[in-house]
Amino acid sequence: MSLATKLSLGLAACTLALPAFAEEVNLYSYRQPELLKPLTDAFTAETGIKVNVAYLQKGMVERLQAEGARSPADLVFTVDISRLHSIVDAGLTQPVTSETLKANVPAAYHDPDGNWWGLTTRARIIYASKERVADGEITTYEGLADPKWKGRICTRSGTHAYNVALTSAMLHHHGEDATKAWLEGIKANLARKPQGNDRAQVKAIWAGECDIAIGNTYYMGNMLADEEQKAWAESVNVLFPKFESGGTHVNISGVAMTKSAPNPENALKMMNFLTSPKAQEIYALGNFEYPIAPGTKADPLVASWGSFEADSVNLMDLAKLRKDAIKLIETVDFDG
Repeated sequence: MSLATKLSLGLAACTLALPAFAEEVNLYSYRQPELLKPLTDAFTAETGIKVNVAYLQKGMVERLQAEGARSPADLVFTVDISRLHSIVDAGLTQPVTSETLKANVPAAYHDPDGNWWGLTTRARIIYASKERVADGEITTYEGLADPKWKGRICTRSGTHAYNVALTSAMLHHHGEDATKAWLEGIKANLARKPQGNDRAQVKAIWAGECDIAIGNTYYMGNMLADEEQKAWAESVNVLFPKFESGGTHVNISGVAMTKSAPNPENALKMMNFLTSPKAQEIYALGNFEYPIAPGTKADPLVASWGSFEADSVNLMDLAKLRKDAIKLIETVDFDG
């Protein structure tokens, strides 16, 4: 083993305490271990490349910046376009492409410059009480601001990444003035101050505190798999609203190669694998998400919630509106 290799592996061990292998790839991930393990096991079985994962809860950008060129990370995994964009915006990624990536990832779900690539999608939808909301009563995101919903809406914080992305999409479609009025309308319709996570909103509907809530699709699958939360999920319908000038808002889980990746060839092999139909269905099944590779199918439970037309805007365009969206959310004091 060369001195350079020894030094490289030593730095990796000091920084992350990740084990070293002749053929390996190192990941930093915001995604949970139970979601990634089936994928990493399948990748290793197919390629013989060992996958080392450091699971992080926060601070990925700061960690990569602190490690600099010595970072052992080859790939970063995260959810939400704003988090992917923040890593790209900090200059911590490198552009990559391949025929496999281009074939498997639709244009709307990857950075035009190749700095990040989507893996799965989730729709930002409406949970509606089966007892108190009639079929067809709400069909658009714009309709959430209708005064008829006064005192009937629940949501998590307006500044949470998922709602910031939705607000960014509203900005894209309607501009600043209309988005500000929309936020004010939803705030006026809230049954309580924004609080909790998406599951907590469904629980509130079940408890009669509100009638509709904004949430991500995959929470329905997670709740149905939990004995305590199953009753909450069964009390609501999943509705796929649209923008009046577009489709249903979706967000992604995605992957990017770090600027200082020590194993770039193995990292690209893993990116190609992750976008393959085989890996897509493993990944989507693990968290009730939608695979994006052509010809792949969602889990039957996910498919049972219904079909929808995804908004066609490139998610990088929404990421660029994030700061403006947060400014508007804070201007109307949405969480106040």
